[in-house]
Amino acid sequence: MTILALFVFVYSLVGGRLARSPISGAIIFTAFGLALGPLGFGFLKLNADTEQIRLLAELTLALVLFTDAANSNLGVLRTHASLPLRLLLIGLPLTLLLGFGVGVLVFDGLTLLELAILAVMLAPTDAALGKAVVTNKSVPAGIREGLNQESGLNDGICVPVLLLLLAVAVHPGAGGVSGMALELVASQIGIGMVVGLALTLFGAWLFRLCKRREWISDSWRQVAVPALAVACFALAQWFEGSGFIAAFSGGLLFGWLAKHQKHTLLLAAEGTGDTLALITWVVFGAVVIARAIDHITWEIVLYAVLSLTLIRMLPVFLVLPGLGLSANEKLFVGWFGPRGLASIVFGVIVLEAHLPGGTTLVATVVCTILLSIVAHGLSAGPLAAVLKRKS
Repeated sequence: MTILALFVFVYSLVGGRLARSPISGAIIFTAFGLALGPLGFGFLKLNADTEQIRLLAELTLALVLFTDAANSNLGVLRTHASLPLRLLLIGLPLTLLLGFGVGVLVFDGLTLLELAILAVMLAPTDAALGKAVVTNKSVPAGIREGLNQESGLNDGICVPVLLLLLAVAVHPGAGGVSGMALELVASQIGIGMVVGLALTLFGAWLFRLCKRREWISDSWRQVAVPALAVACFALAQWFEGSGFIAAFSGGLLFGWLAKHQKHTLLLAAEGTGDTLALITWVVFGAVVIARAIDHITWEIVLYAVLSLTLIRMLPVFLVLPGLGLSANEKLFVGWFGPRGLASIVFGVIVLEAHLPGGTTLVATVVCTILLSIVAHGLSAGPLAAVLKRKS
């Protein structure tokens, strides 16, 4: 706790300066965990189990999704809605199919069902790692909003697909798979959206009522939005919906309702999300990588590289014609599909299912996330600058 607290304190003092450097926060946090964890000096001894890691990653992702959605420019999104719709409705299924096909060619020891699970685990893009791009004014507004909406929704869409595949893997004799699939997807997405929108609408109304009556103090005002974001996530999960969809849809509505006040209201939630993200990446470096490193093979490294390049970029390039994007812009959108928090959550879920190939699946996810942290972190600023010049 001493090490983590001091690291958070020091980074909070220089975070603004480091944000303008080519090295992203995720790289620094993960490197810190690696250096002081069991693979490094051994000073940082974290005995986190899978449930604790999953909870930390889920809460972090919920806050990031809520604040990113609330900060969305809905005017720009309405103008460029075709980009995220194509990425989600066409690009995501193509990514899943291509990820499955490449897995068949690369891995010999995994079943077809496990390969399908792997494709789903690595399909969602990460809102936290993509923040360096979606907040960079050098990137065209339409691309920023498209990537933001994609990363906010694709993990929620993938959750029911993953749960369905795991249910079939654990209970192979179960019938009615197609009906179960439709029901699971509809309930996860539908319940998530209803809970997120309804709870945010009620919460915003209650906030305004209490504000008019001057019942809210300045200190407690900062707690309201982070609590609302977590409540959207948790309540949707409680009703067996997608908490990620709830957090993102709730954030969109909150940003529209708050309008001119949202920057002030969201500061505490953004700070809380950034702090949780910092701790998550430190835990990833100190605990998760240490546990998976011995299981990483050349097949895993090859699939990880292909996941970040061919499997992601080819479907994106194929679904974007007719939107007026140049080849450079299409490649930019395809490249910036970082893998992170959602894949960590999926990895823990799969690990808890005790599949025969579970260790290989999780090691592949860990390797892909590690490569993504470095590759996308180092390239975000330079490629955004190149895109601005070319545009």
